Amino acid sequence: MTLLSSCVARKRAITRKTRPDQQLLVADKADLLNRIGAAYEELRSFNATVDMVPAIGSADKGAITEYKDIRAYIVYRRPVDIRLIGLYPVVRSKAFDMVSDGRDFKVYLPGKNRFVMGRNDLAAKSKNRMENLRPQHFLDAVVIRPVHTEDGWTILGNITDEETAVYLLQVVTRGKRPEDLRLTRQLWFDRATLEPVRQILFDEAGNIATDVRYKEWRRFDDIRFPRLIELNRPQDEYGVVITVLKMDVNEPLDDAKFALDQPAGVTVQVLGESRDGNPAGGSGKP
Repeated sequence: MTLLSSCVARKRAITRKTRPDQQLLVADKADLLNRIGAAYEELRSFNATVDMVPAIGSADKGAITEYKDIRAYIVYRRPVDIRLIGLYPVVRSKAFDMVSDGRDFKVYLPGKNRFVMGRNDLAAKSKNRMENLRPQHFLDAVVIRPVHTEDGWTILGNITDEETAVYLLQVVTRGKRPEDLRLTRQLWFDRATLEPVRQILFDEAGNIATDVRYKEWRRFDDIRFPRLIELNRPQDEYGVVITVLKMDVNEPLDDAKFALDQPAGVTVQVLGESRDGNPAGGSGKP
């Protein structure tokens, strides 16, 4: 009698988050890249009403503080235009108004009578964590960009075990030295649906810049979109949970939807060198 035949066999249940009877789907790298590209091309614009629950702190420091939900409106026009208007709970007065054209951003904070503007690639941070919210961070979260050849190399891994079943697509590019490689992006796909469930963007040092989780994918005007989006910016020590309440998709949006004019009498803060050559971080009355 062999060792195996003398042992008592015991079945072990697989406890993945997917339904036990749900068949796992099979895809290769080209399939997943095509899915991302096709979804991006389908979504030309949207106008969404959402609830946002902001939080400050970080898992590294062991403390996260959540704030009351904010009703907000997000307007997007491909490829890079985005605007967000947030309203305080109960009174529904304006908490913030922010816009980005892909290169520059503007943020108006009525409660502080402040108007902040600068380049999207600036890393200037405020001690007030909630003042570090930038429209381009939300753009990175709500719109999953396609992966292009010039982005670098892509590597696909199949992570399927007792607890999870995902495809992990990683984007790698050249580092500062030709012999160095740098991880820039990760996309996680649920093998039960092949929908994206997580996206991580890395900075040049390999640290997580943006970590986004996607849940409850559903159709809005025949376009699939996640109802729940969890955005985390660990280095800025803030996060936002976005719940989509209503979304109008692919309707024409003119430039006026993305025009944020500087109100009279506000304090203006320019991050980085301003158009007239003033030094970084300058502020003053217009």
